[in-house]
Amino acid sequence: MLARCYSGAINGVDATTVEIEVYSVRSSSSFTIVGLPDAAVRESKDRVATALKNSGFKTRDEFAVTVNLAPADVKKEGPIYDLPIAVSLLKATQRLRTEALDSYGMVGELALSGAVRRVRGVLPIVLEMKRIGKRAVLVPVENAAEAGVVDGIDVIPVSTLSDAARFLSGELEIEPARTEVAEALSGASSTLDDMADVCGQETAKRAIEVAVAGGHNMLMVGTPGSGKTMLARCVPSILPPMSVDEAVEVTKIHSVAGAAKGIKGLVSKRPFRAPHHTVSSIGLLGGGMHPVPGEVSLAHRGVLFLDEFAEFPRQALEVLRQPMEDGHVCVSRAAAACDYPSRFLLVAAMNPCPCGYYGDRKRECRCTQSQILKYQSRVSGPLLDRIDIQVGVNGVTANDIAHGGRGEPSAAVRERVIRARAVQAERFRGRPGLTVNADIRSRDLAGFCKLTAAAEREMRRRMELLDLSARSHGRILKVARTIADLAGKDAVDEECVMEAASYRQLDDCGLRRFWA
Repeated sequence: MLARCYSGAINGVDATTVEIEVYSVRSSSSFTIVGLPDAAVRESKDRVATALKNSGFKTRDEFAVTVNLAPADVKKEGPIYDLPIAVSLLKATQRLRTEALDSYGMVGELALSGAVRRVRGVLPIVLEMKRIGKRAVLVPVENAAEAGVVDGIDVIPVSTLSDAARFLSGELEIEPARTEVAEALSGASSTLDDMADVCGQETAKRAIEVAVAGGHNMLMVGTPGSGKTMLARCVPSILPPMSVDEAVEVTKIHSVAGAAKGIKGLVSKRPFRAPHHTVSSIGLLGGGMHPVPGEVSLAHRGVLFLDEFAEFPRQALEVLRQPMEDGHVCVSRAAAACDYPSRFLLVAAMNPCPCGYYGDRKRECRCTQSQILKYQSRVSGPLLDRIDIQVGVNGVTANDIAHGGRGEPSAAVRERVIRARAVQAERFRGRPGLTVNADIRSRDLAGFCKLTAAAEREMRRRMELLDLSARSHGRILKVARTIADLAGKDAVDEECVMEAASYRQLDDCGLRRFWA
């Protein structure tokens, strides 16, 4: 007898439909899986057989079973097909009385006891099942909150194979899982670090506000203990709240990467990823034998914080250049290519020298000039050229701590950022791919970044004085446009250009001259 149900295969952060066909005939016992399965899928025959026995599904007959995972030219990976294979096998061997099994989607790993275990990539598979018009999808209980954000399809949480069979045969009623999206997104910033707790550092705070308002990448250079890490950890507190579409997009990435465990429904907070400086290029970019998203994709719609920037391997830093420009990563392998989104805000921090005290007002630097140059050259010019805002962070004095008091809270800064982002959203309405000023393409600079006559003169003076590259010129214009948006100005004036240009001194003057 032939039985059929549906599941999905992960490709990047999306899923493609997989049709599970199970054919059984009374004969000598055999179990064959075809359809380009990997080792984990081939091993499912042992898990399925044992789970069926331990769930009370026994038979005296011997069956030759063939499982086909279609389409046959798409590689099937992982244990996610255990549940659909087991249920289809019950139907094919007439141990499950149900009609229209092919109107259901299913996903789940089986334990030998028959329990249904959590798997990764459930959200994109549920979205795919909805797209192809399935009635319902059976998922592990632990994945129910994640899958329940999808409206328009019943998400049935099952804890055991027996429960799944009883539900499909009509013996057991299971309430579909539902996750309230608005509730999941509410209060997302309540536990974040607040900028009011940072003493002093007004210049750095202003630079962070501009960076967040326009989506500009940022580098802070300063001595140890100057507050770079604390400032970076305050960045999420002034980011605008995520929309529902953004939250679903981020949750899909975390689901595929297996990083959604413990998340109730949607990823409600903008991601803040801070990988250690020993991370590999694959860890940052994504990939591997079984490709998964890397840190640049897990930081999508959020912040990628790289502390000790110059300590990262040179190769790992250089792979950042393409995702910083394009907003996505294409991981190519011989069998297939996976595309992962990577629109993140890069916030980097580094010391000015190996000992960390070059240019410090109190402690003497022990490094030689050659050591300083070698250390600073770990950050290449092309990468530094892609960082819009570059600021020095001086150490906080005892007087700042004693008399500084609480600064402006993140909530107030966040309101200004939200207003500036609203101006940009209106400006880029109907222009796909443009959401913030940092996304403006070179050909659109003249149209979106209109300068006053005085601003044009100041821009030409800066170009000649600092010998700026064409890319640096464009970066200054984008940052100046953001500064104007924060000030509520229609045109970019001289003051905006001067402030924007002050954030580009590190790459064009050099760290040594800037920091000295």
